[in-house]
Amino acid sequence: MIMPLLKIHQLDKRFQTDKGVTHALKDIHLSIEKGEFITIIGPSGCGKSTLLKIIAGLDADYNGQVGLDKKQVTGPSVDKGFIFQEPRLFPWLSVEKNIAANYSLKDKNIKEKVNELIKLVRLEGFETSYPKELSGGMAQRVAIARALLRNPKVLLLDEPFGALDAFTRSHMQEVLLDIWQENRTTMIFVTHDVDEAVYLANRVIIMNARPGSIRKIVKIDSPYPRKKSTKSFQEYRHLVLNEFEKVEELELINSAGI
Repeated sequence: MIMPLLKIHQLDKRFQTDKGVTHALKDIHLSIEKGEFITIIGPSGCGKSTLLKIIAGLDADYNGQVGLDKKQVTGPSVDKGFIFQEPRLFPWLSVEKNIAANYSLKDKNIKEKVNELIKLVRLEGFETSYPKELSGGMAQRVAIARALLRNPKVLLLDEPFGALDAFTRSHMQEVLLDIWQENRTTMIFVTHDVDEAVYLANRVIIMNARPGSIRKIVKIDSPYPRKKSTKSFQEYRHLVLNEFEKVEELELINSAGI
């Protein structure tokens, strides 16, 4: 029996606000295999980002179990890379030094690995450029390379392409898939975009509105590379969109008190 890389059991998350206690996540059960590409989609406020932060160890105030590679997640570690919507680069460091971060480029092994990652994320020629000289998509590629340098067991991406224009976003999807297929790093990717969710994933996790719970998991069996114009893609897109619309309809009914 193959053990999952990530296993979440009976996860429940509540937090205190000025208006009282908010129930963010309810009874989350999820197993993710090594090398999978998972996308998570759901309405705003359903707890997608909260779930990602709990997996990353950035939020330890919850009930239930979250295990990575048979060990309980108790805090941040190099096993878990995290990519935010903003690249969060050091403005005073060059591309290669941002990727290396607290490692020294004088170390031959680190220098070689940084060079490999620069090639992988398609930033050759920009090694000595600074963040202010980069586009949004290029800056995110630096952030991804920085996370991969630590060789994480799982890479967590919280709407990393949300602020990009459509053309750059499409290009970044291709870059990310190239990285995933090259390294087979397990990836968990939060998005609001149905097309993006279907295009990238092996499985799409569709979440209900708050308290966030898993409504449905859709396995995407289409081979890579995928084309959004194909019948197969449109069928999966319709399936995911149909479930997503049901979530939004239920949210409207609940908010109206019907």
